Formats: sequence, structure tokens, C-alpha cells
Amino acid sequence: MVSFVDEVRLFVKAGHGGNGCVSVRREKFKPLAGPDGGNGGDGGDIVLVAEPQVTTLLAYHGRPHRTSPNGQPGMGDNRSGSTGEDIELPVPVGTVVKDADGAELADLTEPGMRFIVAEGGQGGLGNAALATTKRKAPGFALLGTPGFEGEVTLELKTIADVALVGYPSAGKSSLIAAMSAARPKIADYPFTTLHPNLGVVQAGDHRFTVADVPGLIEGASEGKGLGLDFLRHVERCSALLHVLDCATLDPGRDPVSDLDVILGELAAYPVPEGQTPLLERPQLIALNKIDVPEARDLADLVAPELEARGYRVFQISTVSHEGLRQLGFALGEVVDTARREAAAAPVAERIVMRPKAVDAVDFTVRAEGGSYGTLYRVLGAKPQRWVAQTDFTNDEAVGYLADRLARLGVEDALVRAGAVAGSTVVIGPGSGVVFDWEPTLTSTAELITAPRGADTRLDENRRATRAERREAYFDRMDAKAEARAELEREREAGIWAADHDDDEEDGEG
Repeated sequence: MVSFVDEVRLFVKAGHGGNGCVSVRREKFKPLAGPDGGNGGDGGDIVLVAEPQVTTLLAYHGRPHRTSPNGQPGMGDNRSGSTGEDIELPVPVGTVVKDADGAELADLTEPGMRFIVAEGGQGGLGNAALATTKRKAPGFALLGTPGFEGEVTLELKTIADVALVGYPSAGKSSLIAAMSAARPKIADYPFTTLHPNLGVVQAGDHRFTVADVPGLIEGASEGKGLGLDFLRHVERCSALLHVLDCATLDPGRDPVSDLDVILGELAAYPVPEGQTPLLERPQLIALNKIDVPEARDLADLVAPELEARGYRVFQISTVSHEGLRQLGFALGEVVDTARREAAAAPVAERIVMRPKAVDAVDFTVRAEGGSYGTLYRVLGAKPQRWVAQTDFTNDEAVGYLADRLARLGVEDALVRAGAVAGSTVVIGPGSGVVFDWEPTLTSTAELITAPRGADTRLDENRRATRAERREAYFDRMDAKAEARAELEREREAGIWAADHDDDEEDGEG
């Protein structure tokens, strides 16, 4: 027997991107013909696809871990690595995808809808793609970025036009079996139905789906019984049919009291924002089991009271099929009315896609204090991706990263945030990548050690002419001749004596 699962936790791990290749082309008479390292392939995505043929999340209950292939690294001779294959996971229509914190990511309400739940990593560029007119032979390549790895929750909310609600053993499963081709399990004990059952009803020109929701009891909205787990399946229904048992043998129960309990539980259940509350939707009442004489008498007794409350009441029997035709046509009219209202409802506000501004900032810099002093954290998709692509064992790759960050404006932002040379900078959340910041003079004029109002980068650096070099040479020669003459005058004046004079005096002695 196939079990029904309507909520699972799915652990997904998308493929990592392949690393770029560092290679130099070598051939006869061309020992260094230029870089030819290929790019790495992208990692495979994990995609959820809404399939009408899938009715349960059971496939992910036993196998909650799903992984997509990695991208292959690039190779020489300009050969790119292969891309990891995408993994498609079929889920029932009506599946809601939530992240680990419970925030809704997607609602797959239509057949064929697709949602990338885990995006694969980006492949790194090879040194052939990094070559420029100024960097003709890069000695480095970019690394592939890791794919998404995390946990998501899949929650199934049945999509049907009419929801059958009522106490356990009220005859909901028998009713859906009598009105449609569905064949749910039917037995004479409470909580026979352990999962919602769907059936398609054809009443004349009306065609609609009916959902048999497991029985509700008092306190279901607070977690009692099975109702709390399955009340979510009522959210998407446009109409409610209260199935009341007129032949119950439980003491203290009757159709009116059962209806009051169910209404209280429906009122206590919070629907998502933007949806109509459950009790504000069209509601009909079916007094079931009138094939029993005592039940028929009770139905005749309570029907006027329920009609006085404003409900349309139908006395039915799932055994003799009495009253089912009238009930089917009434439900079809309610469903058609709801569909027309939905079609006439105002169209949702148009979403306008605007391109990002040219001067939009792709990162943020904030100062964080700690026991070891102030550090400056850089957060942003680009800086974090660039750091993940950098091979920190290659000095040229680290310099390339510094140039990219400088062009992005990270250094200017660090200066505005109060960073100085030697400050601790972290790129990314958590521990991230930590380094001591050494600003470059090309982007941080505020840190240049020069007199106030002066900028050494603006000094003229022109080449001296031949006449200027000749004049400078003669000046040096004149200075040397003057220095020799000064020494000679000092010797003649007896201020100091030459070394050979001292040697002669020592010889005569």
C-alpha cells in the first residue's frame, strides 16, 4: 500500500563549478604560442517540477538527500570542461517550497511549473579567457564556485474545488466514492482516512474536484487528532461541504453540535495572507446516512434549524445514493460561480523589470567591533564570488583579485568607513576570508603622505634633454674640481698632511 506524505525535509547539494585551466600552447617553432587554458564547466542545478501524475512526497521521505553532478575542470588546447547535468525532481501540483527558516520560496500551483531549488556553482575561467592586451600570458586561472548546499521543506497543499470536512466516520470517504471514481479506504472505525483523497465529479455540465480531508475533532487546530496536519489541504478549496453524521451512536453528539465544533476549528486555523478565511467561503451541509430510519428522522428535525442559519442543506445517503444528484448540481453551481468571480477579479499588479543602475553599489562595508579591535566586513555577491574564485597560493591571482576589488570601489568604501593601512578586512559572512588591508595609491589618494594640498601623483616626470644632461655633467665636474682645489689649499696651509709625507719621515728616523 502506498503511503501518503505531505511534508518532507529535503537536503540538496548542487554541483560545484569546475576550475579553469592554466596552460601555454607549445608547438614546433612556437615554444610559447600564448595561453590556451579552457574554462571549467558549471555545476548541475537541482530543479523541482510540478507533475500532475505525482500525488505524494513519499519519494523524498525515504531519500531526502539529493545531489547534482559537479562541473569538470578546463583543459589545455582551449578545451572547456563539461557542464554538470541538471537533476529534475517531480513534485505534486500544489507543493510549497520553504527555506530552513520557514520563509516561502515558491508555490508550484500549475502543472509544469519549475523552480531551481539549488543552483549549481559557476565554472572558473581559464587563462586564455583572462588574457588581455596588457596581460598577454596570465599565469593563473579562476577557481569554480561551490554550488548551493542546504535544507528546504516541501509542503503539499491539495488543490481541489470542494473540501469535505466533518467528524471521523461521518461518511466523507463513502461520499467521495459514491460521487466519483475514487476508491478510498472505507471502514467502520474512526480515522480510517489517513491522507486526503481526490475525486473528480461530473454533474451535468459541471466538472469539479472534491478533496476528502481526514476527520476533524475538537482541538484539531491546536494539534489534536489528525486535523492539524491536514487542515492545510482546505486552504486552496473554493467551497466547503460539511458532512454531518445523523446516525452517530456517540453520546452527547448530534449534527448541530458537530457543526459548531467544526466551525470553531476552521475559524481558529489561520490561512495565509491574501486568502479568504475559511468561514467566509461558500458552505453547504450534507446530512448523511438517512438510509437509517432514526437518522432520517433526525435529519428532518435539524434541517430547518440549519437552513435558518443560512446554509443550503441536503439529506443524502451514500448507500442508496439518495440526494447525491441534487448535491452534485448544487456543488457544481457553487464552483462555477467561484470560478467566474476569480476570472473577474482584478488582475495582479504588473511587475516591471528595471535594469540595475550603472552606479548601483554591489556591496556593503560595515565596521564591526570586537575584543581584538575593529574589523571591516565586506558583503556582496560579487566580492564573495571573486574571493571564492581566487587561488590564494598564486600571487598573480591574488593581485588580480586586488585589481577587481579596487575597480569595484571596495577600497574607496573602506576609506570612507574609517579603515587605514593594516586594518583587518573580512570578505563574506561569518569567518569569511580575513586579510590585512594594504591600500593602493591609485585608488586611495587620502592616504598619500604628501604636504597638504599636494599630490605626488601629479608631479611631472618628463625626460631631460641632451643640453640639460650636458649642463648637469659640467656642473658635477666643476664641483669635483672645486673640491680638489679646496683640499689642496687645506694641505698647503698645514691643516692636514698626505700619507706619503708621514711615510718618508718614518724612514729617515
